[in-house]
Amino acid sequence: MILSGKRILLGVCGGIAAYKAPALLRLLTKKNAIVRVVLTEGAEAFIGPLTFEALSQEKVFCQRDFLSPPPGLIPHTHLGRFAQAIVVAPATASFLATLSCGNAQSLLVASIMASKARVLICPAMNVSMWEHPAVRENVAKLLSWGYEVLCPGEGELACGELGPGRLPEEETIISHLERLLAPQDFSAKKVLITAGPTREPLDAVRFISNRSSGKMGLELAKAAWKRGAEVTLIHGPLAISPPPFLKTLPVETTSEMAEAVLSRLAEIDVLIMAAAVADYRPVRVYPGKMKKNSPSLTISLERTTDILSEVTKHKSPGQIIVGFAAEEKDCLRQEALRKLREKGLDLIIANDITRPETGFEVETNEVYLFFADGRETHIPLASKEEVAWKILDAVKELF
Repeated sequence: MILSGKRILLGVCGGIAAYKAPALLRLLTKKNAIVRVVLTEGAEAFIGPLTFEALSQEKVFCQRDFLSPPPGLIPHTHLGRFAQAIVVAPATASFLATLSCGNAQSLLVASIMASKARVLICPAMNVSMWEHPAVRENVAKLLSWGYEVLCPGEGELACGELGPGRLPEEETIISHLERLLAPQDFSAKKVLITAGPTREPLDAVRFISNRSSGKMGLELAKAAWKRGAEVTLIHGPLAISPPPFLKTLPVETTSEMAEAVLSRLAEIDVLIMAAAVADYRPVRVYPGKMKKNSPSLTISLERTTDILSEVTKHKSPGQIIVGFAAEEKDCLRQEALRKLREKGLDLIIANDITRPETGFEVETNEVYLFFADGRETHIPLASKEEVAWKILDAVKELF
């Protein structure tokens, strides 16, 4: 969505992680970005230009284009003007040194120096090289120039050693690139988001829960982070893992989620309660595992903490509180307005759980927004990523 139609220059350096660059290119093109690739001489030793040309449907530029350019084309200024953002993945220690001292003898470095685009550098190298003072000094200099440097991931490296040095996952690189290009209209805002179900234990192995996957809350957290917010995601058991760039706090029960939210309430500007919390919990939790000793079983339940009602009792002036309501179509508007009023919310977002494309465990949603000032609006069926973006547009109106 953010990358659609954006002109991205992808630089690939000569490290073993170069074999991952085609997967990154493929993901960029799936997001409808227009991508041109620059290969260093070292990169060509690992992977040829034909692979990148097939994936990008664009000419791939190599060092020979810099040394012997075609008539009428100055490759580095051409590429510098083309780019709205530049990603170097993988970036080697040699590249970091060359760029940090302004040595424009390679096409990639010259293109970066000839461009005013935002730059994202993704180093990948041996752990000892990454920790070397020269590399650290070069990274610090590039950061001081306003370049974004994404720290490498940890794990087993191609050399067999363990530690930081792996090229970050493609999805992580894409998310940081999207943050570079997204409007930073949530900058300096502290946003707390809840996601996923909660679980209320019956015994040591069984629990009461619901079908929430947490995808909607997770997309909201990612979108807020990309738009510049300082985000904390409090989540129950999720169907998918949160990305590493999000600050997360896993919880299990509604009581744990309530405690986590209320303890952070005074510090935040926006709370978005997208979690599907359990409304009831067993009065008694059986020790160990319950046995099948009788043909039937009666379980007594009691109400859990109504987190939103507690939150609004302690709400500070200027804070924005947003709730969610998963309802059946016939009572969706009525129930959403009731919850909006009774819980004292600024905004409530309702969706129809009876439709297969807008219920739990799916990739799409369609929601209705009800504001405390009486306004109502509708976000048509779209991916949860798109819906999250439009929900944040509505939240921004309340700042």
